[in-house]
Formats: sequence, C-alpha cells, structure tokens
Amino acid sequence: MSKFKTPALIVALCAVCASAMAQQQVIVRSSAKGKIDVTIGGKAFTSFLYPDTLEKSVLYPLVAANGTTVTRGFPLNPQPGDPIDHPHHIGLWFNYENLNGLDFWNNSYAIPTAKKSQYGWIRTDKILETKSGTTGVIAYHANWTNQAKEVILQETTRYEFSGDANRRIIDRITTIKADMEARFTDAKDGMLGIRLAHALEIPSTVDQKFTDDKGIVTIVKAGTDKIPNGNYLTSAGKTGDDAWSTRGEWCKVFGKMGADSISVSIIDHPKNPNYPTFWHARGYGLFAANPLGEKIFTNGKSAKNLVLQKGESVTFRYRIVVSNGKTTPGVKELNAMASAFSKK
Repeated sequence: MSKFKTPALIVALCAVCASAMAQQQVIVRSSAKGKIDVTIGGKAFTSFLYPDTLEKSVLYPLVAANGTTVTRGFPLNPQPGDPIDHPHHIGLWFNYENLNGLDFWNNSYAIPTAKKSQYGWIRTDKILETKSGTTGVIAYHANWTNQAKEVILQETTRYEFSGDANRRIIDRITTIKADMEARFTDAKDGMLGIRLAHALEIPSTVDQKFTDDKGIVTIVKAGTDKIPNGNYLTSAGKTGDDAWSTRGEWCKVFGKMGADSISVSIIDHPKNPNYPTFWHARGYGLFAANPLGEKIFTNGKSAKNLVLQKGESVTFRYRIVVSNGKTTPGVKELNAMASAFSKK
C-alpha cells in the first residue's frame, strides 16, 4: 500500500470507529399500565415494570446492543434451561432483606399468604418524569411499606439510559427518606441486584443450598446442560466464586453468549454508604452490590447496621454497563468508567 494512501485510510477507519461509538437515540414510552419501554437505536433495551402484581418495581429484561438478553427469563417469561429458584429475582431491582424486621428482598408470589406480613412491598405511586433523547430518563416515586401499606421509607429514583453500537448504560440514582425510624440490620441479601441469564452463570457440578435470615433454605440445582460459562472479575482482582463477600469499586460478570462475548458490569460510587461495596455475587446467577451486609460478609468482624431517623435520607448511585463484542471491557477501561462515574 502506498504511504500516501495510509493517512486517508486511517481517517476513514477513525470515522467508522467514531460512528460505531456515537451515542444512539433513546426512546422512553409507556406501552401499558404499569410498564414503560426503553429502546436504544431503535432496538428494545428494557422495560420499567411497576404493576400492582409485583412486590417491587424492576427493569426487565436487559438486552445487549446485539439483541442478546442478559437477564433470566423466569418467572415472567421462562426460557429453555432457566433455573426456577428464587422467584423474587426478576431483572434488575433495588431493595433489602431486613428493614425494621421486614424482608423486602425475598417477597414474591411464592410466599404463602399466612406469612406475607413478615415481608415488605415497594409500591410505585408516581411517575415523575419520562424523557427521550441521547440520554433517556425515567424518574419515579415509591413507598416502602408493610402489608398494611404503612410507609417506612419514601423512595425517589432516577434512571438514565444511554448506549452506542456495542454498549448499554444505566445510571440509577435512588434517594430513600425515612417516614419513621428505619433500621437496616446487616443482611446478605441487598441492595442492587440482577439475575443473570443462564449462560452467564458459573458452571457448577454440585447442588447448592442458600439460607435467608428466616432460615428458609433454597436449593440451587447443579447444571447438566453445559451452557453456563460465566465468570466474575472485581476491581480488587477477585475472580469466580472468590468475588463473593469481597469489596470492590466495580465487578464484572462475563461469558460467551452465541458468537459474542457479553459482560454486565456494576460500578459503585464514592458517595455511596460504606464505599466500596461488598459484592453479593453468586455463581448461580445472582449479581448484587450490597454495602449494608458488612457483618455477614466479614464473619462478624465488623458491622454497619444503617439507621435513618424520621426525616433523614440517604442516596445510592450505581452504573450498570452491558457490553457485547469480540472482547469485554478490561481492567483499564473499567477503571476509566469508574473514574468518570465518580465525578457524576
């Protein structure tokens, strides 16, 4: 190739790269009662679901830019091979296992009516804003209540959605304000959670047992179909099952889904309580950031036990990045994303 053509070729390639990485238009639109759809670049990304039939609002499903769904289908839309444990794990959510003795995390249709009073609900009562553009927005107000609908916390959440040819980004900013004394007793199940697609699980050959704070045991069956090929990596260098209970500024789950490499990364924010967060990252597909489970994750060496007095509030900020392509974001790139998010 002539040296005189080389600069032109470089310019052309840079133009292609810039085009591929350009932000795409985000459309936010209500499609049904209790549902707001989000599309990016004309492709479905997720829906905000807040019907009365769910015990909390969720983003479900999450779909990569190449059309691959990275969240489990069960229980709303079961897919072949989906595990059917933990029916409260739906898409992406935010709640907690022990607030004033009520379990908001494990509440679902599977809880017997006679035991429902031990659980809490997050009831969305107002959509505050929806906006389309290069950044799409959904903002809402919700109440954290007991079964009698007595309010413990008021929640105000703002979702910001953006993306390009190979990436989807969600920024979630949630402020919770106490209507009465609100005590978050240290527990392992919290706070920002995602239930991953079957392929992003870590392969396992043995059944596993997990116990919640009420002593209820859930058995997760070992896989037999050889589809799971996921792995975790944290900013502290922890991988696989060793990521669980450790701290980090970010954590990435990654694996092959079809022809592409897929990753889902959660980035913590320095202004969050108890930063950097603990990772409640399980091989069976639960991927969660929980800054309030310190006593559990340190085997009792230290504790957090956050308490808000009436009128006090606290804000949690998280960035979720879904990537697809030949490779997934590496340490240097994730550190840069974390640095950029920290300035927000």
